[in-house]
Amino acid sequence: MHTFIPRFSFYFKHPHHTGIMTNSKRKQPTKPTSTTDATAENKSPTADDEPCTTGPEEVAASEPGPSAQFFKLCFGHDLQNFDSLQSFTRWLHRPVDGAALGVFRMLYGAAMLIDIAEERGGGQLDVRYGEPHHCHFPLFNGMAALDYPLMGCVYLAMWLGAWGIMLGYRFRLSCSTFVAGYWYIFLLDKPAWNNHSYLFGLVGTLLLFTRAHSYCSLDSWLRPELRQPVPYWNYFLIKFQFFVLYVYAGLKKFSLEWLSGYAMSSLSQHWVFAPFRQLLDDELIDLLIIHWFTAFFDLSIAFFMTCEKTRLLVTPFMISFHLMNSRLFIIGMFPWVCLAEVPLFFSFDWPRRLRCLVKTTPALKEEKKAPVGDQPRFKDRLRSCIIILYCALQLFLPYSHFITKGYNNWTNGLYGYSWDMMVHSYDTVLTSIQVVDNDNQKVHHLNPYAFTEYDRWTKYADMAVQYAKCIEKNIRDDMELHPENSPLTSSNISIYFDIWCAMNGRFQQRTFDPRVDLLKAPWSPFKRTPWSLPLLTELNHMRPKLKTIANEVLAWNNYSDVIFVADFPGLTLSNFIAPTLFNCSLTILEGNVRYKSAKDGEEFFLTAGKSIGLESNATHYVTTIGQKPASYLYTYVNKTMLEQDIVIDDVGQSKERSLLPLWKEFKQRLGNYQQFLKHLANCLLYLLYDVPIPISIRERD
Repeated sequence: MHTFIPRFSFYFKHPHHTGIMTNSKRKQPTKPTSTTDATAENKSPTADDEPCTTGPEEVAASEPGPSAQFFKLCFGHDLQNFDSLQSFTRWLHRPVDGAALGVFRMLYGAAMLIDIAEERGGGQLDVRYGEPHHCHFPLFNGMAALDYPLMGCVYLAMWLGAWGIMLGYRFRLSCSTFVAGYWYIFLLDKPAWNNHSYLFGLVGTLLLFTRAHSYCSLDSWLRPELRQPVPYWNYFLIKFQFFVLYVYAGLKKFSLEWLSGYAMSSLSQHWVFAPFRQLLDDELIDLLIIHWFTAFFDLSIAFFMTCEKTRLLVTPFMISFHLMNSRLFIIGMFPWVCLAEVPLFFSFDWPRRLRCLVKTTPALKEEKKAPVGDQPRFKDRLRSCIIILYCALQLFLPYSHFITKGYNNWTNGLYGYSWDMMVHSYDTVLTSIQVVDNDNQKVHHLNPYAFTEYDRWTKYADMAVQYAKCIEKNIRDDMELHPENSPLTSSNISIYFDIWCAMNGRFQQRTFDPRVDLLKAPWSPFKRTPWSLPLLTELNHMRPKLKTIANEVLAWNNYSDVIFVADFPGLTLSNFIAPTLFNCSLTILEGNVRYKSAKDGEEFFLTAGKSIGLESNATHYVTTIGQKPASYLYTYVNKTMLEQDIVIDDVGQSKERSLLPLWKEFKQRLGNYQQFLKHLANCLLYLLYDVPIPISIRERD
């Protein structure tokens, strides 16, 4: 029997709580100066040295063709720069002003100073690393978190590195320190992965190999010899990384899944879309603005920003887009890092031009460029090859999921390096963990969030296996320390997950086979996981119908609700109807099921279109029979909402909220940063003077 377990409840819970219906719907560089050959004066005149006229055919041949013109239009560079490794190397290594790169470095470092305390978990160091039973989900199973005080030192080193990046002080050392700590924390917990966290790590790694400290840095102030132009590849790599971000995000959105309008179906109610409501209703805003326009924007904006003719025109759209995202989503520093990258599309020396408006700035000492005929050094050609390999890797990784099949489930690959941002939205209504004592076959229900605050393990098989093994380890450790308090008679246990989740407006369905013991379940990163259940895409045609039915049921009164369920043949849903629900019914949409009441044992065979009333405060079983999945729905009325006159649609409207709650956000971030600094101080005091560390424990009911 499956029950809902409240978050942060104690480890083992009583099986009778609530049912599956509880959580439901409601510049251009100067041309190389031609150098005169030293031997030219001594050469005897020949026909080759005499001036010649250029015929029409030669003029036509010198003009770029349509493909070269199109390439120039899209990417802002001449195609001839890419016709050979030699020309490509000269193009990458031409000296340019490093001023714009220096400004980006400062802004990136400032953003990372904030990110460390927020999305890297610095404000919750004690909860994340202080609890001995906390489960982590590393990419490589040999990785492990250090003890809490040492993890504080890792965060301190990373924090100091971010300061060094922003100030440009001992830049290489600072960037190395930051990047090493960042990737360690990133790889330690896969559930915390997202695309922008992956982007931050890549950008920090790329900056490490650049000369971004040549402008506006303490290093250049202390060492004036650093104030030299930088090779263009310093810019190219970072701009390429953001180019991939936008283009691939757009490519992932040009799919039926996104263009159908189900991924972000309620954003139109946000205040940022208020100007559009004068012309469009909420449904059209969701479809046309949020889904269609965003797909076109992501795919095209990098090209428009690269093209000189359209750059100024689309820059306001670029800025507005990221500012809106900062209001719509809780995505940390991602919008601000993207905004910091926007000036890189403009001239390399724009900061110096800006300073010239205030005072006269000494001109930058330009380096002489190698003549066109000169051969690039071997070191430069090798560097160009490495850059090509890196770019190829970044282009390949988002579509490499046919190799890492073990990470595929409803979506392909681990979320974080695929650039499929906001394409999928999930609604999980039931997470059940059963621990079976194999000595007496007694079933114990475990709080799903007893050892982690993440929930992405509910959707990825690799993390599910990791979590099950971590649970087993914690149970064994607890039995060794406190055998008298354990409800288990032995450590010979089996662990089963039963998780019900919906993606992009589909039915609630299982993610894993609930009959498989995850402690013994096979998993390989290169093979498909047999016990990971597929997404029931054969029922996609019913999504418009589900929306219509939901609108009808919600229109009955302010307290009615509906939930849609689909299950696989041979599997049984055990559902407990809470006493706070009444007028409950079960209606079959497609397929065949067998209904059985746990109270009287009475069974009914139900087919499509059939309905049956359900008793409250009772358990029933729905078994899918036949060769095809079955789909059905529950309707009910919430007695508690009715008695207390609670209307979900009015929640959030009862209290006035400011359109730009910037002061509130500032206070929250300031408080979180204070906590982060407090954690660092506690760790240092413990390591230096053995002062005990106060640790906060997650609440459990």
